[in-house]
Amino acid sequence: MTLGSRARKSARGNRWGLAVLGLPFLACGAAALATGLGVFGAGLARATLLSDAAAGQLQRPWVPYVAAAVAVLVALLALRWLIVQGRTDAVARLRMEPDPASGTTELSAGAARGVFEDEVGDYPGVRRARARMTESSVRPHLRLDLTLNDDADAAAVWRRVRSEALENLRTALELERLPAVIRMSMTAPPKNPRREPA
Repeated sequence: MTLGSRARKSARGNRWGLAVLGLPFLACGAAALATGLGVFGAGLARATLLSDAAAGQLQRPWVPYVAAAVAVLVALLALRWLIVQGRTDAVARLRMEPDPASGTTELSAGAARGVFEDEVGDYPGVRRARARMTESSVRPHLRLDLTLNDDADAAAVWRRVRSEALENLRTALELERLPAVIRMSMTAPPKNPRREPA
């Protein structure tokens, strides 16, 4: 399973988990509100929340320990959920095609990304280039965020990235294909440009 599919599975699990937890809480809250407003009768609205028997059960010596255990369990589940949210689909190392004679070669994704960003960053009109390798260490995908000058030719930059930089990176990584997503944004011109003296 790739990191990207794991992230999608995690997002789907989040939605289901929130729905499973949220719907009972919503139902209990709506029922409590309706009871308090007297929808189910004035007698039920004035009744105490716990009967004397239930209040007596809560005074047993083992109740605080059970409550503490439940609180620790809920805290551990919440901590696990937070840790899962911090996972990213970025790939740290790239695995080259295995060679039966020499074995498997691994390359730092950061090194490949740095060379790629430097190459694209030197193109005319490019102010900043940020790349990220995602999905899989064997079949990576590339996400490139470009910030262009306000007078840059975006179409020319896109063509050059596609025909030169991506091709160079694909060849260096010995990949048959390298799917890429390129996002470009333009920098706003200065609000008060300085005028050159005449």
